[in-house]
Amino acid sequence: MKAINIISFDVPYPANYGGVIDVFYKIKHFYNKGIKIHLHCFEYGRGEQSELNKYCASVHYYKRKTGIKSQISSQPYIVKSRTSNELKSNLLKNDFPILFEGLHCCSLLNDVAFKNRFKIVRNHNIEHDYYNELANVEKNSIKRKYFKTEAKKLNQFENTLKSANLCLAVSNSDLSYFEKTYPDNNFIHVPCFHSNEEVTTQPGVGNYVLYQGNLSVIENINAAEFIINHIFNDITIPLKIAGLNPPSELNQLIKKHPHIELIENLSDDEMNELIANAQINLLYTEQATGLKLKLLNALYIGKHCVVNSKMVEGTSLNTLCLVEGDPNRLKTLVESTFSTAFTEEEIEKRKAVLLQDYSNENSFQKIIESF
Repeated sequence: MKAINIISFDVPYPANYGGVIDVFYKIKHFYNKGIKIHLHCFEYGRGEQSELNKYCASVHYYKRKTGIKSQISSQPYIVKSRTSNELKSNLLKNDFPILFEGLHCCSLLNDVAFKNRFKIVRNHNIEHDYYNELANVEKNSIKRKYFKTEAKKLNQFENTLKSANLCLAVSNSDLSYFEKTYPDNNFIHVPCFHSNEEVTTQPGVGNYVLYQGNLSVIENINAAEFIINHIFNDITIPLKIAGLNPPSELNQLIKKHPHIELIENLSDDEMNELIANAQINLLYTEQATGLKLKLLNALYIGKHCVVNSKMVEGTSLNTLCLVEGDPNRLKTLVESTFSTAFTEEEIEKRKAVLLQDYSNENSFQKIIESF
């Protein structure tokens, strides 16, 4: 493979949330390995980004078709809103392999015009499971109905994967599901690409606990509220909650607790400094979907990682974390770990696992060897 088309569901820069982090650092690593990249991305608010021109032979932008017409389609909204005749025309100008980033971008996957092309799909998670989980935690009845409807459409549309030559599953649990559901397809486990080339964790003791995530996403809002109401409700250990675009309701909740601080919309460098200096990176989720990139980042640069079991489900990262599912025991674990120094021995253990199973180079080689 000397060149490749990559179709991205969003403009993959700045790399400041889960999915686009995987896309951007994949682009960067492919470029560093001498692969010419023709990037096609759907734009709906992030704008054109000159940074992408450093790594791509060409960059094409397509307006995402948001609105009611895409919502009433038999196709999932996340797919229908990312259809483009111009994209099809541009893809037909070469015969390079096509990497579809997520089911979102797969409207052309089974198009007869690409029957003889080598087609790769990156599955960021099991989309219908993800949307069902969103529905289960959504309080607004209209949004909940939308998520349920979208989940049904995604479950049906997923059969399109049969037209792919290669599919990349982000976790071992996702891999098991896809292999069982589509036994004739070629699936491999390829963890997310990310910004870390080496483990930079420093030994010692920090002086606060950190929870971080995109705080405009309901899953992360609920996790932050759970941590405040059930873990830090009656302990006074300093807690910092950091992330993008937090809602006013979360801000008001945090103001009730003098030992909890909200930090909004940090740069990558600022967020990484927070992660590195925390005594505990506390990560909690109710959705065991995909691979949580924020956990991977915390393990590469932070000290203790205290997580619930769903955060590490389907990965080998549980051996590097302190794992507890029960809220009371989770609170006890935070208290007991807050004064425990992180050691050189634990850093070496991380290097052994992360640089073998979760390095960008290892992921790149897995893809190349599957051609």
